[in-house]
Amino acid sequence: MPASVAVVGASEDPASVGAALMRHLLDGFGGRLYAVNPRRTAAFGATVYATVRELPEAVDLAVIATRAESIPGIVEDCGARGVRAVAIVSSGLTDATPAGAKHLQAVADSARRHRIRVLGPNSLGVMRPASGLNATFASSRASAGSVALVAQSGALVSAVLDWAYSDEVGFSSVVSLGNKLDVDFADVLDFLTLDPATESIVLYVEGIRNARKFMSALRAAARAKPVIVLKSGREAAGLRAAITHTRSLAGRDEVSDAALRRAGAVRVRTFIQLFSAAKCLSSRYRPVGNQLAIITNGGGPGVMAADWANQIGVEVPELSGQTIARLDRVLPPDWSRDNPVDLLEDADTSRYRAAVHACLEDPRADGLLVILTPQLMTEPVEVAKTVIDLARDSSKQLFACWMGDRTVEQARALLTDARIPVFRTPEPAVEAFANVASFYRNQRLLMQVPGPLAHQEPPDIEAAQSLIDSVLAQGREVLTEHESKALLAAFRIPVVAAEVARTAGEASAIAQRIGFPVAMKISSADVPHKRAAGGVRLHVRSVEEVHAAFEQILVAVGRSAPDAKIDGIAVEPMVDKPDGLELLVGLFTDPLFGPVIAFGAGGAQVELIGDRAVSLPPLNRFLAHDMVARTRVAPLLEQTGAGGMQALETVLLRVSEMACELPGLQELDINPLTVDGNGAVATDARVVVTRVERPLPGQRYAHMAIHPYPAHLEQRWTFDDGVAIVVRPIRPEDAETEKAFVAGLSEESKYFRFISALRELSERMLVRFTQIDYDREMALVAIAEENGRATQIGVARYAINPDGDSCEFAIVVADGWQGRGIGSRLMHALFDAAREKGLKTMEGYVLHNNDRMLRLMTALGFSARTDPNDPTLKHLVKTLVPS
Repeated sequence: MPASVAVVGASEDPASVGAALMRHLLDGFGGRLYAVNPRRTAAFGATVYATVRELPEAVDLAVIATRAESIPGIVEDCGARGVRAVAIVSSGLTDATPAGAKHLQAVADSARRHRIRVLGPNSLGVMRPASGLNATFASSRASAGSVALVAQSGALVSAVLDWAYSDEVGFSSVVSLGNKLDVDFADVLDFLTLDPATESIVLYVEGIRNARKFMSALRAAARAKPVIVLKSGREAAGLRAAITHTRSLAGRDEVSDAALRRAGAVRVRTFIQLFSAAKCLSSRYRPVGNQLAIITNGGGPGVMAADWANQIGVEVPELSGQTIARLDRVLPPDWSRDNPVDLLEDADTSRYRAAVHACLEDPRADGLLVILTPQLMTEPVEVAKTVIDLARDSSKQLFACWMGDRTVEQARALLTDARIPVFRTPEPAVEAFANVASFYRNQRLLMQVPGPLAHQEPPDIEAAQSLIDSVLAQGREVLTEHESKALLAAFRIPVVAAEVARTAGEASAIAQRIGFPVAMKISSADVPHKRAAGGVRLHVRSVEEVHAAFEQILVAVGRSAPDAKIDGIAVEPMVDKPDGLELLVGLFTDPLFGPVIAFGAGGAQVELIGDRAVSLPPLNRFLAHDMVARTRVAPLLEQTGAGGMQALETVLLRVSEMACELPGLQELDINPLTVDGNGAVATDARVVVTRVERPLPGQRYAHMAIHPYPAHLEQRWTFDDGVAIVVRPIRPEDAETEKAFVAGLSEESKYFRFISALRELSERMLVRFTQIDYDREMALVAIAEENGRATQIGVARYAINPDGDSCEFAIVVADGWQGRGIGSRLMHALFDAAREKGLKTMEGYVLHNNDRMLRLMTALGFSARTDPNDPTLKHLVKTLVPS
């Protein structure tokens, strides 16, 4: 929260942006406010300064509302005066013209040189309602509340504020990003994640500049509080002609869906849903599934709710027999005896009480929607009080829909005050439940932190990379089928081996050697879709049929692709899986989010079926299973038994390994992958590669939007007394171990580590410490294994500073294990991890009376000096020289 603000371009001209900014700031901002105008014209009675350089202090925030050509000089003045934060609300500063691009670059250069953070240009500004800060020119002001709004579009922010005021939605912060020259979604999310005034975050996203940075910040935020995203732009990904089915079937919008799902956020489709979701998720949200029970006193609204639930993927389950029996005892004989539970039009409060109580206890219902329409016998207020009482003692999410207006107004107010989401019509209520269910489903995905390699037979990465290098050296990007299958085989994916014949006689000899029936396919890098080109013949059963198929393939391909270079005809065994499913497993590279894995129905009709799910790597079995479950082919796959599902998941994990370890892999198409209860085999494959620079060690996975779990940092130590110590990066499942570790520290150790009288870690702190993003921080835990029991005995961590070159460390070792060299070894492991990341310096703060820690850090090469801002602290700094 800034204590001082300067408006550059301040004016009393009622039509000017500068005037609107001054009015809004004078109307509540309690800090020091300065007006800057080169012409020194009056600004609401405030003293006016000609330039920022003349200000009596370096203000916390400068808001610039001047012509585009003047802004570079103003930003330079801000830097010279020591201003470190600037919001540019002016429009016109774009790279659409040569002059605009020149001005924009000048602003960027000045900001970088003076280390100024820039919001905008073309920003509406920023609000912090609880503190009275309204540095915007919006026509409506925001009420104080717990929802943070971050949007690129100033127009949308204005519309939201206008709507929110009448709907009594309050905000902790409102940020209009504008054209994102500097400050972007990730920067604001980092602030909001730690902001105690913010309970939920709403984003309106038009475009993302840096997917890794965005995903990293979004995942961190979603671990701490609900994040709801309205993402515009639903265009297809067809930026270039697709070579594989995988890429041709995928759209950019479904990749955005996959990214937001994996980040633990909730995506909504409409403006109305945006704040409906925010209100629900910040009210009394609890973990729920996807099964909704519906209670109504009118058949029509209940049917509307059930129909909409079916349409958007919410399950309306049959109630349990026990619930039906309970309701039979208290409801009229002609009640619906089904879900929705129709209480009939004469339902009174006691009837509602019995139904709500029974449905909240039904094990098949994850949530409950109570609908009330004003009837002669209905008591809207008394029913609302009953619902509030019952909801207070239930662990399930309850939603209300009080239809009508004047007669239910008081009841809706009671429900709102009790923080029970209440709606006027059934459909948005059902959508609200779907959003809550989606939030918790996505939170389970967020908790998954797979490594780049699954726990199975390691792939031959070196052989795979050599194959790719060989193809690129020949000036090609498309691998032949034989090469594609060799690449799959290097990652232990079962393939049907093929041999290429250049004559019909060679094809016959191969067929006789491997045994009939055989499959025959054109072998050509210039024919991406063999079946469509007439280049495939299956179930060839004799020498005569081989000769005929050979000629037929050549003729058909010659017609459909006359310029294709033909290597020959591939002959391979016909896969004998009569009950096998033909599936597609593939990979493509999204221009924003990097590698994306796709799965769905395969075979000849793949485009017509259009059944697919996409996910960002890395995957583990939980994520692979979730991916399969989102397709229509999933029920058929379950009929193959556990063997078929396990084999498919293994292939998906192998493709995930390929995505992680082969940054030059652009597209992959395994179609079909034939799966039955005995396993899976790739009968055809297509691979596209491209040349990429070999990544530096610390940027090994820079091509991915989600950093894999860094399993290569795991170490094992054994002490002289035989005690084994495992040192590894922390994982989300370490939460309870971390909590017990901190609780077991002595009061002195806790105080030295946290510089406060901390008793135990709160739930929010546990999430913060254990669910980390390895791209921006690292935590190495030391685990002792004694008598078959694992106990955390130490942790060392660093967090990368905003400059990207340095990091801040912290370390603590269990009291009973101190003096055994564990702290020193943990710090050396942390040095290695930081060096691999390319960090140049490590710094930290230690209490001046923590003699043991100061001696250790001095021995490890840290320099120490008293912190000028706090004499009780020592500031430690170490240069990380490459090892």
